[in-house]
Amino acid sequence: MKSKQETLIILSPGFPKDEADSTCIPALQVFVKGLKEICPGLDVVVLAFQYPFQKGEYQWHGIKVISIGGKNKGGLFHLATWIRAWVILRKLNKTRHLIGLLSFWLGECAFVGSYFAKYFRLCHYCWLVGQDVKSGNKYFNWVKPKGDSLIAMSDFLATEFKINYNVSPLNVIPFGVDVSSFGTAPLHRDIDILGAGSLIPLKQYHLFVETIGFLREFFPGIKAVICGNGTEMERLKALAASLHLEQNLTFTGELTHQEVLGLMQRSKIFLHPSMYEGFSTVLSEALYAGAQVVSFCKPMEKQFRNHYVVKTSEEMYEQVLAILRAKKLDHRPVLLYPVEQIAKNVISLFV
Repeated sequence: MKSKQETLIILSPGFPKDEADSTCIPALQVFVKGLKEICPGLDVVVLAFQYPFQKGEYQWHGIKVISIGGKNKGGLFHLATWIRAWVILRKLNKTRHLIGLLSFWLGECAFVGSYFAKYFRLCHYCWLVGQDVKSGNKYFNWVKPKGDSLIAMSDFLATEFKINYNVSPLNVIPFGVDVSSFGTAPLHRDIDILGAGSLIPLKQYHLFVETIGFLREFFPGIKAVICGNGTEMERLKALAASLHLEQNLTFTGELTHQEVLGLMQRSKIFLHPSMYEGFSTVLSEALYAGAQVVSFCKPMEKQFRNHYVVKTSEEMYEQVLAILRAKKLDHRPVLLYPVEQIAKNVISLFV
């Protein structure tokens, strides 16, 4: 009798609709590719709950993806998505040898994944990535996770989860960086300050714009770029216009992941004004791209070279100013966590 294929199931709210869709959770894409590379004999199947919006199965870089097509609908549609996920998981469990399930963040994926794993006596881990560790997450009471089934993306998240739920995640594993995605850095960095991410209130990009307004008093020709899209776009453009930054600040809109990495390698400083982050992968990518990084968030207890953590907007202004005034900047790549090692750390939990 032919043995069943060893398979790891990844449950996620969303996944790229095709290989050209680089903007859908780039860090997850990097991780899945890394996992497949270090475990070529392991079959990886991704179950996407909400996005893509169409139901179906397809191949993504040799990895099977099953899209439920939940379309972020609530009510009975939400329940139908969970039932559909359960049916798909049961079919996979019958036809393959499941080594376990890995759910992305403490939400509906962890809810379905944890109960399925308990019912069929499978291994299940939930990767905590940010907002899901805040108090008031209804899924905590629904899932009732134990510390040994949780992976925190940073020391900060592990601490926050312990404070809010009195459960200590026993595993701390950040997302990794794929160094092969980076091209050759230019000799001259023509962007003074770069920002990249979703333009939503949580990310506080108004502080980015205000920082450029402050710095222009010292550097009239300062060049800054914000790449990304979101609900705050028009408000940010209006703020930039009120500060007369039309010649200093460029909004690129949404770019491919590869294009963002290229901008990082052209930048002197990567400024990340978000008020709350688990461990934003753009910080790791910017450091590897050779940029100086300034942020409010300190994800790990360890301090990294070229990463400056500030507490207030005034400190942010002054820190960025001090960097720009420095006679010589260190643009050597800082590699925090190669994706190959991260993939090994995760898969070791299942074998």
